Parts: sequence; C-alpha cells; structure tokens
Amino acid sequence: MKDPVSGFEYPKAWIDLCDAESLELVRSGFGVLTASGRVLKRGFTTGSTASAAVYAAVASLKSPVSVSPVLLPCGIRADIPSSGINGVGEARKYSGDYPSDITSGILIRATAEPADGISVDTGEGIGRYERDTPRYPKGSPAIGKSAFEEILRAAEDACRHAGLKGARVILTIPDGERIGKLTLNPRVGVIGGISIVGTTGFVEPWDDHLSETIGERIAKTDKVVVTTGRIGLRYSRLLFPDYEVVLAGSKISEALSSAEKCADAVICGLPGLILRFFNPDVAVSRGFKTVEELVASENGIAAMNFELDAAKARYPWLRIVIIDRSGKVIGDTK
Repeated sequence: MKDPVSGFEYPKAWIDLCDAESLELVRSGFGVLTASGRVLKRGFTTGSTASAAVYAAVASLKSPVSVSPVLLPCGIRADIPSSGINGVGEARKYSGDYPSDITSGILIRATAEPADGISVDTGEGIGRYERDTPRYPKGSPAIGKSAFEEILRAAEDACRHAGLKGARVILTIPDGERIGKLTLNPRVGVIGGISIVGTTGFVEPWDDHLSETIGERIAKTDKVVVTTGRIGLRYSRLLFPDYEVVLAGSKISEALSSAEKCADAVICGLPGLILRFFNPDVAVSRGFKTVEELVASENGIAAMNFELDAAKARYPWLRIVIIDRSGKVIGDTK
C-alpha cells in the first residue's frame, strides 16, 4: 500500500498492525501510517484553509455554505468545514495530529462580490515581503505559488457552482498579525501577518511520525537519500531511483546518525535547511538574512560550494546534493 500524498510504500509489517477502518483513512491520504500501526491524521495548510474560505464566500453568493470541496495541490479533493453566507466565507485551520502547529485553529476570512473575472487580493493579517527576495518582490503578499493556484481553483469551482462569470475576493486573517510575530516570518522578511502556503495541501504530523520511523527505515537499506521537504522528496526520487528516499524535515541530525551505517548515503534538497544544518550562521555571517538570498547573490554559488567542501570534510562518507526549486542540481560533493 502506497501513501497517495508522499508516495511512500508502507511496509507490510506496519499494515498488519493496523485495523481496517484506520487503513481506509491511510488509503484516502488523510492519515499517515506509523511503524506501530497507529494512524496519525493529516491537517490542512493555510493554503487549503484559505481556499475553503474563498469557496464558501463565492458560493454563498448563491446560497449558504457549510462545507467547501477543495482540490488540494496533491490531487486529493477534501471537504473542508467552512461557513459562508451573503458573500462572506470563513474557515478555521485544522492541523490534525500536529500539536506544535502554531497556526492551528486560526480563522481565515474571505469576502466576495460578483465580477467579470476572478481576482484575489489580500488584506489584514496576511504577511507581505518587506524587501525584494529571489522569488518575491518587495510588498507582495506572502502566498506560495501552489497555495495561490489552489485558491484560484477554489474560486473558479465556486463561480461555476453559483453560476457567476467571476468574483472579486479579498482574503484576511483577523489574528494573523499577532500570530505572524510568533513564527519565523520576521526572520525571512515577512511582516504584518502569516504566510499562506502549502505544496501538498496537507499539514504533516511531523513530530510523531518522523521520530517513530526514520531510523527504522534507514536501518533497512544500504542506499539512502535523506531529504528535507516535499520538493526535495520529489526530485530525490527522480535523481536517485534506486535509493530509499527518507523525508527527514528538520530532523537531519537523527537521520544522518542512522545513515552513517549505510554503504551509500546522500542528503539532497533545497539549500536552506541543509546548509544551515552544517553551518547555522551560513547566511548571516555573510550579511544575508536567509540562505535563499545568499545563494541567489553574485557570489552565492561560490559561498555554497565553500560550505559544501567544509561539510564534506566533516562527513566524508556523505554525498551532499543541493537542488533549486525546479529540481536542477546546483551543488554536488560527489
């Protein structure tokens, strides 16, 4: 049985420990199976929650809404609880079995009015970039590409449901400015609120799932790729098709401790978490606030290669591969 979100093939021993009802949740993608047979529930990202609020707002121009059918970026359709009446839609972020999610329960609101086309603007509580970054110009809202596409799909679906040519939508997060200050946003140049993001549409139950399975998975293979996020997971499978690819998130130290025993070990992913793991001050020591800004600078690739050489000297058994967001390899210690 394969996880429809991550593509991970669950071991038979895990499946045998799980009851039939819980396995159905895993097959649907809304649950994650762990080595003990326990199933942890996935939650919804801020992008999916915002999409639910947008659908509710637009669809309620026709009739009241209590559930928003949202097509997540991973291709799974989710019925997300929401409320919508007279062009005002709301949804609260459900984080599943991820108790550390600081944005859990936050309310996202959308207002909509009929229009000739579809447009989505942002207001209170949604962060904006205070400076130009490699991907976003100064002043632009902190909405990830996948999340914005998800939001537009929800608006289009709602327009079809309501029989509208289009709608003008404004997104707000009433408590977003306060919560945003508690996140990493100020450190990466996002001020005034939280970010609307999500590459799959789901919030992963990271803490329990990873600590329970990461070492066991690595221990069962001689060829492993440790990666740090969804983009790394996708491209690592393409770059290393004969390897066991393990999503470690921020738990790189635990993963590498287990991987050291493998005959062939690789760490592959975007530069942020990987370079900061090997040198926490990699960006700030060079006058940059983020690793992304460092790597995109004039001497960024040279600085990255310097750090890779230093890391390779400390971890001679480990191959370190850095990719960009399109999957192109921009650094490799092979």
